[in-house]
Amino acid sequence: MPNFFTDNSDLHKKFESLDLKEIVSLSEDNYAQSSKFQHAPHNYEDAIENYRKILEITGDIAANYIAPRAASVDEEGAVFHDGKVSYAKGTREALDMLSKAELMGMILPREHGGLNFPNTIYMMATEIISRADASMMNIFGLQDIGKTIDQFANELQKEEFLPDFATGKYTGAMALTEPDAGSDLQAVKLQAYQDEKGNWFLRGVKRFITNGNGEVLLVLARTEAGTKDARGLSMLACYGDETVKVRRIEHKLGIHGSPTCELQFNDTPAQLIGERRFGLLKYVIYLMNRARVGVSAQSLGIMQAAYEEALKYAKAREQFGKAIYQLPVISNMLIDMRVTIEAYRTLFYEACMWLDRKELYENEVDKAKLARKPDPEMTEKYKEANRVLTILTPITKYLLSEASNKVTYDSMQIHGGTGYMKEFSIERLYRDARITNIYEGTSQMQIVGAAGSVINDGLAAYFNKWATKEYKSTLTNLSESIKEIRSLFDESVRYVKEKKDIQYQDVASKDLVDMYSSIYVGYLLLDEANEDQRKIFIARRYILDALAKARKAQETIKSELYSDIIHSESILI
Repeated sequence: MPNFFTDNSDLHKKFESLDLKEIVSLSEDNYAQSSKFQHAPHNYEDAIENYRKILEITGDIAANYIAPRAASVDEEGAVFHDGKVSYAKGTREALDMLSKAELMGMILPREHGGLNFPNTIYMMATEIISRADASMMNIFGLQDIGKTIDQFANELQKEEFLPDFATGKYTGAMALTEPDAGSDLQAVKLQAYQDEKGNWFLRGVKRFITNGNGEVLLVLARTEAGTKDARGLSMLACYGDETVKVRRIEHKLGIHGSPTCELQFNDTPAQLIGERRFGLLKYVIYLMNRARVGVSAQSLGIMQAAYEEALKYAKAREQFGKAIYQLPVISNMLIDMRVTIEAYRTLFYEACMWLDRKELYENEVDKAKLARKPDPEMTEKYKEANRVLTILTPITKYLLSEASNKVTYDSMQIHGGTGYMKEFSIERLYRDARITNIYEGTSQMQIVGAAGSVINDGLAAYFNKWATKEYKSTLTNLSESIKEIRSLFDESVRYVKEKKDIQYQDVASKDLVDMYSSIYVGYLLLDEANEDQRKIFIARRYILDALAKARKAQETIKSELYSDIIHSESILI
């Protein structure tokens, strides 16, 4: 029987090579939880073995239960009838299996029935689920709703909501977007008001809500009458009861198993989560950053599935008396796909570990403040992790979602005309991939989000450290190539800054983000290749390709092409 964890050698080796010692120790209260909970690990080795077993279970369910149902889920889709939303039969069966395996509360605390796993391990499970069925990830991956409640709600609210999240009885949704408030969430208008007893109610409309039929909704609403900006918004939780009307579900290009709803709140009873006025400024940022990491995992899973389909087809399909796998033009495409997947998998799990560190460090800082025993060292570690994550989150979401579209495109090309037919899985994967660089912030918004930190060289300390590191002789030239990319980047940034033209800087930001990202990924791959002979090929192929692209990008930035774009309004009208 296949297993989407153990049969993926790169993912499996990635798991084996993760250094989670600090992360696990902090999340397990230095293993003090083992004295309170029977299944809590006693030490690091115990924790890793537990993670491995759970990932193997996830891989088995994904390969043998979810993946075989993905085509029927795509065909049937979520159904809207008489104001009610129903999952496809295969979706219901898969959710039941995941709930029985106790996988729906992976990142929730043990005191509320969860597994208390680090986000990095949860994201490995999410990648595995996404490979089986990308639309299932949109339900499985909403464990972040429960995690947000755990992070910011009071104890009574946690006791009310979290146990049923952990068992899979509840699924969730984040109700943020409105007809006139897409990426600009400051424009949210949905009203939250209180009665004379101080009880909260919601009134208004939300649109494009993933799993909007969920049992528990986190809603961004305007609690401060008369305000029009982010300072008037708060986060509230409510049940998807009879006061929440599903007005419609969207008929989408892909991810058919995941219902996308338009919701009308009709004086819906709600509970304030955290403090008033911090809904967008703190809580939604927390939730969306996690969601963007989740979409990156989804992108990675889709890529892996598309590559596997292309490889299988290329080995089976014969033309001109031999398998097309043996044609250089095809094998070269497959190699590029694998290099892309492995390079970005390395980036992704590095970002995941930084997310774990950031959240755990922040928790430790908060504990120290409550105890009135400030911890300057932990505070600095938190600030550093936050700075790094500010760059890595948008970069990772941008790169992986764009790559997912490219890999599925190439996989369909390898399939030829047959891949365009619904009988082949690549047709579904191709459609499913398309949403990844749109929702939870388009690629363009991710570039905007990363650009400021990139132009200010936010990862300089890491690049400087890597630049002085000694690598094996076979990797020295690759190290020099990365240094050249950095030199090209530095020269490009100087050129842009000297122009003192904000518009020019905005237009150049994509090329600058691409160059900067390739430096970071290149060094990560170089470190891997220094330890693992098998990774030398991946590192070489990625870094040399990145160098060629950086040279072209620098030439474009310093040409008059960008000036033409800035002044092209008359051509576009």
